[in-house]
Amino acid sequence: MSATIFDNSHYEQACDQAIAMCDGNLRSTIKALIMANEYLEAELAELQAAISAGCIPETSRSKMRGTSSAA
Repeated sequence: MSATIFDNSHYEQACDQAIAMCDGNLRSTIKALIMANEYLEAELAELQAAISAGCIPETSRSKMRGTSSAA
């Protein structure tokens, strides 16, 4: 088996940037990341509910218009 080399430098840079944005306060950084994650989870749930109800998100609707007018 060949080992896959995983480059995590992107994550290291993202961590450094997040910490810097919170003035080096690790607790504030973690809190901000948890809040951002909760926001994204709520947005995802909202989109899933809309799709289950048969609604098409605006971005998908505009893509569909673009393909239907090209035909």
